[in-house]
Amino acid sequence: MFIQVLSLLVLTPLCLLSQEHEATHDEATQETTHESNQEESFDPGSFIFGHIGDAYDWHILSVNDFHLTIPLPVIVYSRTSGLHCFLSNKFHHGHSSYKGFEIAQEGEYEGKVVEVLGDGQVIRPLDLSISKNVFAVFISLGLMLWVFIAVARLYQKRKGKAPKGMQSFVEPIILFIRDDIAKPSIGEGKYERFMPYLLTLFFFIWINNMMGLIPIFPGGANVTGNIAITGALALFTFVITTMNGNRHYWQEILNAPGVPWWLKLPVPLMPIIEILGMLTKPFVLMVRLFANISAGHIIALGFFSLIFIFGDMQPVLGFGVSPVSILFTMFMTVLELLVALIQAYVFTLLSALYFGMATTEHH
Repeated sequence: MFIQVLSLLVLTPLCLLSQEHEATHDEATQETTHESNQEESFDPGSFIFGHIGDAYDWHILSVNDFHLTIPLPVIVYSRTSGLHCFLSNKFHHGHSSYKGFEIAQEGEYEGKVVEVLGDGQVIRPLDLSISKNVFAVFISLGLMLWVFIAVARLYQKRKGKAPKGMQSFVEPIILFIRDDIAKPSIGEGKYERFMPYLLTLFFFIWINNMMGLIPIFPGGANVTGNIAITGALALFTFVITTMNGNRHYWQEILNAPGVPWWLKLPVPLMPIIEILGMLTKPFVLMVRLFANISAGHIIALGFFSLIFIFGDMQPVLGFGVSPVSILFTMFMTVLELLVALIQAYVFTLLSALYFGMATTEHH
């Protein structure tokens, strides 16, 4: 949070001073540059969705016409020319094409790599690129491996001794997930085989939620606010639940005991409802995490955008609204710290409940 507040306090005056300088220059040449100034005015929509969306490079800083970015690998397979691998800086921030490929600026594939054929036809190649969110996932996985391997080695070296260092931070969280989530939800004799997944799920979501709140590299990627990521996590939970469902679980879905026969035959109304409920559970998991994380980022960036919206009207107004906007952004940051932990807990708890429902025995 300190890094985010410091960035706001330092960068906001610089951006406003830059806007004030541009406004003075525009007044001197108002008659000749009126249309271009309208095009270059601050667009809060593109600003917000540009920050929470995925990209083929990692944007760090922009000063006038200078853009500091980290290019990422673009890997595409074309039906006409085969496999291509190159860095995203070949696109020059989306303004150039490379080997017939470019980033679409509008239309159905806006923001995605497309291939322009000789006859002008635009097609979407098979895109296996390492995008910003994918790269952020690699960073978070590397961080998790470093933490857990280091903790495992400490346990081997310090058998029978009190936790120390990273152990003392990680161990209470692991015990909480085991004793307060896995055991009550799944059962005393069956929770062990689900613990590796539940621990991975909790720490993956929590770490990525927290890294998304850091405005500078390697933070700032909206991993858990990407519906493809949350959908993949929900799909893992659904597959594990389905694969571990016992006879009683499937009987309750396909032929629930105690239900009148006319709700099963000739139209299998109850089985259809149960199957829809089974499919709805991962969908709810996916949307809940995606919506909560994305909404937090959008609200915080919306407050921050007020500075530039008023600054476009008059630079003095931008300076005037800055303290209020920064205070609201700080409040949202504190709230998002809580939401980051709660969403990791809720996703893990619901996954454990689904596992428990699938493995419970008939009494």
